[in-house]
Amino acid sequence: MPNAAKSAGVHSAQKDPPLPFEEALKKLETIVEAMESGDLALETLLAQYEEGTRLARECQEKLAAAELKIQQLDSNSDGGLGLKPFSPGTGGGE
Repeated sequence: MPNAAKSAGVHSAQKDPPLPFEEALKKLETIVEAMESGDLALETLLAQYEEGTRLARECQEKLAAAELKIQQLDSNSDGGLGLKPFSPGTGGGE
């Protein structure tokens, strides 16, 4: 029976679509709290660790994308804000 729970956790983690940032972060916090409680079986702990790692990576990617968008914001000639086209390879150190 523990193997069924283990494979079910891994199977569902691989099929889950990316969550919005706030949901992913909240789920990650819940996983951390559960892991810190010390009440989880080893198999469950490992599954939670894998899920937490995936969620942390997902959150980091979303934060990096948001940071890039913010860095690309530029004042237009009329004083409004717009996005600068991203040019990979340019240092951006103006």
